[in-house]
Amino acid sequence: MSIFILGSYAKALVMTADRIPMAGETLIGTDFRQTWGGKGSDMAVQAARLGANVAYAGVVGDDTFGHEFVALMRDEGVNIDALTLTPELPTGAGLIIKDNQARNVIVVDMGANKLFSPAHVDEAKALIEQSRVALAQLEIPLETALYGLNLAKQLGKITILNPAPARDLRGVNLSHIDYLTPNETEARVALGLAPDDSRSNREIADLLLETGCRYVVMTLGEAGSAVFSRTDTLEIPSCKVDVVDSNGAGDSFNAGLAVALSEGQPVEKAALFANATAALCCCDWETVPSYKTRQEVEQFLGC
Repeated sequence: MSIFILGSYAKALVMTADRIPMAGETLIGTDFRQTWGGKGSDMAVQAARLGANVAYAGVVGDDTFGHEFVALMRDEGVNIDALTLTPELPTGAGLIIKDNQARNVIVVDMGANKLFSPAHVDEAKALIEQSRVALAQLEIPLETALYGLNLAKQLGKITILNPAPARDLRGVNLSHIDYLTPNETEARVALGLAPDDSRSNREIADLLLETGCRYVVMTLGEAGSAVFSRTDTLEIPSCKVDVVDSNGAGDSFNAGLAVALSEGQPVEKAALFANATAALCCCDWETVPSYKTRQEVEQFLGC
């Protein structure tokens, strides 16, 4: 396997409105649809479409949504030998409202994802051993994400932690993390700061590097991304597209970064590939339906 993903999945229930409603307000929406969600699931699909061999570990409910997820993973060619179906909690679900300016609000009940434990990671050790990169996010218990990445690092793998959804990581040892990949808001929240703290991204990255991680790869929206080490700052240019829907772009970025790093690309080229992958997903609605193939990304980059 090229990529091992400590995954999360949530069924997405989506509706479009002219604008995001205010608190206590009822709006008439349109175009209700059900689709796939969850950061780990998104990353798995995008990595597979980019040509990686992907293994997914996680927990979903033994219910209709969970079985739909199994079918999705099989259709995308993702190995789910380490997926657990449980009757204890339902599959996670997210309620999403989008507006016509490509903005969204999301509320998620992570459901069975909360049961993903270090014991499940141990059961997946053989798949980690076969991988080159291990990728985790924080829609699963923090303990499990860190345990899995620590095990992967002990096995000599490249490790990536996407600290999203944002949470305070002060006091957490991230010395087994090669690449920490927050956006600008998540980077500040991880330090216990206000999301709009005025310090420069370089200053924020320096504080994050004190947690022990090797690199901070920060996504900057329309400005592209930046790679911070203890001694250098690499500004990675953005890839310009007409944005239709930005939902899932961060997951797409992380998948692209993981795939490129698994192929031995240097971090600056890996981040540019990730920028392009994420930009292209913004050209269409939703997450999984918007994720592009390796050929499409390479054509966009002019490879």
